[in-house]
Amino acid sequence: MKSEETRWLTDSEQDLWRTLREFLWQFPSAMDRQMLRDSKMQSGEYSVLAVLSETAEPSLRPADVATALRWDRSRLSHLLRRMEAKGLISRCSDETDRRGHQITLTAQGRQTIEEAAPSHVNFVRETIFDSLEPSERTAFESALPKILASLEQQGLKPDGC
Repeated sequence: MKSEETRWLTDSEQDLWRTLREFLWQFPSAMDRQMLRDSKMQSGEYSVLAVLSETAEPSLRPADVATALRWDRSRLSHLLRRMEAKGLISRCSDETDRRGHQITLTAQGRQTIEEAAPSHVNFVRETIFDSLEPSERTAFESALPKILASLEQQGLKPDGC
């Protein structure tokens, strides 16, 4: 629903928005650089491997992985093809739905995520958690879910979630 009158940001809101925008641009790039430097993979590959390694199921449907990551299915589809070519995952026909596939973590994929996890966790800890005071972390824990819920209310979350 479009408002009749624009509610312009105050100076402090504009400053916060610019800082948040800079974070949104810089953090994913920094995380990708860390993943490439330490593990020779992209952060998206790491995310898929993490979902597969953390599930109790032997395999997952791509839609389930997309939902877990809150990604569009088309974004995931291209990535899965590249990951399969690298030997990180395998895809096979879904026994319950012959039109679909199941994704399984290969032995190489499991080894890759196990070797990558320590340096990635250190990056996240040092970059995010160590830089925040406990009260700032509490504020983040309160604010971020509300922002995500606002996206959902506006119908702006990815398809398949």
